[in-house]
Formats: sequence, C-alpha cells, structure tokens
Amino acid sequence: MPALFDPFLQRTFQEDKTILTKTKVPIATISASYKEDTKRLHGYPHNEVETDVVFSRAHYSMALGFLITAGGGSIDATKAWMVDPTNYVSSADWKNISFTEVVGKTIARHSLLKKVKDGIDRFGRQKLPILGSITPPLLYLTGHIQRPIVSFHIAAGNILAGQGKTVVQVVTDPHVREEYVEYAHLPHCHYCVFDAKTKLEFLEIARYQNKQVNPARVHITGPPIDPRIIAARKHKKPWRNGVLKLCITTGGLGTNKQEILEVLEQLLPELRRRQSPYQLLVYAGTHQDIYDSVLELAKKEHVAVGNQTDKAAKLRVLYHPQLVDANELLIQYGFPWADGFITKPSGDMAYDAVAAGCFLYTLSEWGEWEHSVWEVFSQKNIARKLELEHVVAQLEVLTSAHGKAQSWVEQAIRSAQTIEPLFLHGCEEILEVCKRL
Repeated sequence: MPALFDPFLQRTFQEDKTILTKTKVPIATISASYKEDTKRLHGYPHNEVETDVVFSRAHYSMALGFLITAGGGSIDATKAWMVDPTNYVSSADWKNISFTEVVGKTIARHSLLKKVKDGIDRFGRQKLPILGSITPPLLYLTGHIQRPIVSFHIAAGNILAGQGKTVVQVVTDPHVREEYVEYAHLPHCHYCVFDAKTKLEFLEIARYQNKQVNPARVHITGPPIDPRIIAARKHKKPWRNGVLKLCITTGGLGTNKQEILEVLEQLLPELRRRQSPYQLLVYAGTHQDIYDSVLELAKKEHVAVGNQTDKAAKLRVLYHPQLVDANELLIQYGFPWADGFITKPSGDMAYDAVAAGCFLYTLSEWGEWEHSVWEVFSQKNIARKLELEHVVAQLEVLTSAHGKAQSWVEQAIRSAQTIEPLFLHGCEEILEVCKRL
C-alpha cells in the first residue's frame, strides 16, 4: 500500500479497498484529489477549505451520476462504490500531480496555447508522470475485485485492462481517441459509446490499429447524466419572453477564463438597466482566480453580487475550493434555474445543460472531441456559437420573435426538452451492460 502522510486517508484507503471488493458495481475514475470529502464520506475529521487539485469535472460528475443511478437514487455502498486513485497518490509522488494540474491550467487559461493544445494533451495523457503516480494506488484498490469495473477515464481503464481486469470503459464523448482501443481486442474489455456513429468510429480506429474487436463488446448507451440533473427539466417551461436566465460556466481546469470575462464585460452593463433582460449565474468551479475576477469586474461595473440562494438576484457566483461541493452547488442552483448555458461544448457541461432542458450558447472549443459535441447539438438546433465581439447584439437576435413565431431561444429550449431518450438514460444503459456481464 503506497505511503500516505494523512493517517485518516490511510484508513479510508483500506476501507475503500474493502468496499470496492464487496460492492456489486465498482467504479474507477481520475478527476481530482477530493481528499477532504473522501474523509467526510467515511466519517473522519475533514477540512472544508482545503483546495483540491482538479483535472476534470467531467470524469467526476459522470462517474457520480452513474454511482447514484446504480445506487437506486442515492449513494449505497452495497450496490455501487466509486474511487479516484488521485486521492491516494503517495506523498513522494504528489509533486507529479501538482505539476500536471499546473500544465492543464496554463493551457486552459491562455488562448495563445490553443494552437499546440492537441499535441500537449496527447503528451499529458501518455507521458506525464501522473500515470506512474496513480497506478500503484489504483492497483491496490482493485486488486481483489472479480466483478467488472466501470471506468470513466481512459487511463484508469487501460491500467486495469492491462492487469487482466474485466473493464467496462465509458467513452465519454462522441469522439474516439486512439488510446481507447489499446486493449480493445481483449475479450474482457467492453466499451460504452455515445451513439451508433461513435461505435462505427471506434471500430474503424480499432481496425486501423490492427485490433480485432467483436462489435458486441461495443455498446451504445448515450452519455451518462446525473439523475438529479435530468429531474430539473421536469419543472421547466420554454422561455418566450421576460428575463432570460443564463448560466456562464468554466470547467475543471478553468478553461475559457478570458472569454468568460469578455462576455461579462458586455453583459454586466445590461444588468444595470431598470428592466434588465438578463439574470446571470457564473459557475467559477474550484477556481478562486476566476471567482475573484468576476467579483472585481462586477464591482467595476457597479453590479451587486447576490447570495447564491437568491433566485431574484441579477448576478450570482458559485465557487468552492473543493470539487465535490462546487459540483453540488451547480446541480442545486444552476441546472434547475437556467434557461441557457454559456459554456464550451464539453462532454459534461453540454450534456448536462441539454439534459436539464437548456439551450447552449457556446464558447471556443478545445479539441476535436468538443467540436463533435457541438455538432451533435447544433444539428438538433440546441447549440449556437457565441460571437465574442457581439454578445448582446447576438442575444437580441436569438431572443427576437415576430407575431406568433418562436424565437431561436424558445425553439432551442423546446428541442432540448423533447430530446430523444438516448441523451437522458446513459447511466441506466451502462448499468444494464454491467448486469449482462
């Protein structure tokens, strides 16, 4: 067992291993170091202000949604349990985790680095020392598991597959990286993909890599969505007129920070109008620099920042230094409230926003996979690319209607609220794959 500095984490490490071995559906992901919430979940003393190292909201939120679904609507350790080996990296290897986060955040916050994003991303997934750091705790946690393990991160799935474990690997975007097919020829590896097009792409890439893959092991499930987000859509009506409620969000690495601030520079003056056409909720996630920048900009524009629970406030900001709590704030105050999301078309935020019955007004994409996500929802008339120089003017056009005609915003919300079941029941479908295995 890797040596850990925190004695309470040493205990949760052993407890997680025991629970994973006994639970019906073991789940593994790689997303963040939510150590304090891990201790809280096990009933140990914890710190609510300690800052997490965060790589991705997506790989946490998707795994959490599946955990709750497999638990029958709540977290039930007898039915399902989730671990992230990032929480148990040894003290000696921790600098590797911190370095990887710094690289990711640097890329996410500087648009000039976008041109080399794909190359750095490939390097980061295959070469950076995080893989060597997370492998020992992951193998320790899963060493005695005989059941299929559901993986929500490509690295976790490949590590386990290489050890001969039966793996159900969730391909989290309508886009297939070459790394996904590394072990696809092995009979103990199963894959859950977005749709029929993604399945075909998976099989094509496997063929290019000379991997013989039985198509029966590639299952079409749709994206995994937290059932609490899906529940939010049930109480919404498509916007027609009045105040438009917009949620502006970043991701796990603080992506699109500069775009978000430029959007706010144009929208905040609109909030000073006596009959403001908008209400804004900014999700800063775990990023204090974004949180502070939003508050500073609001002060400059003389716009009051309301309490996060005040649905009547013109401007609210959601922030927490820990991923678990930040995600819960978004689920509680963002998805049930918003008409639309201003966000990059990522495989978590875009899926979740549409599942909650919202339209998408999208920021710059950060890779081919996000372009694929945008195409899916653009073709369904739910997503529109934001024109950064003309945010207010574009919104005025998108919300305009003449006579009995519907505005684009109303049409997009109706499309989101009537989207086919494939986009809503991914967690249930993945669970069915596990049961069949």
